[in-house]
Amino acid sequence: MIVPLTHVLAFSGALFFLGLACVLARRNLIMILIGVEIMINGAGLALAGGSAFWQNIDGQILVILLMALTSAEVSISLAMVVYLQRRRGTLEANAYNEMHG
Repeated sequence: MIVPLTHVLAFSGALFFLGLACVLARRNLIMILIGVEIMINGAGLALAGGSAFWQNIDGQILVILLMALTSAEVSISLAMVVYLQRRRGTLEANAYNEMHG
């Protein structure tokens, strides 16, 4: 492995916490979804880096499954965003804080 595992884990941790900060900011629904995607990418990078370090294919297989899960999550989330934009006319997260329709 060319890049040391500590560098890979530090970068994946930074990605994860940047995504978490984006989710916790809660300004716009699209930004929340982007934050979740960044968090998933950080976890996938840690899996791939660990897999390359220990020379085991299991982490890379999990990354492929994670990408399939991410693509399904993106398609469902995009449909929800389009629906909510049409229903309320806004994507601000504070507009959706009540439980009733």
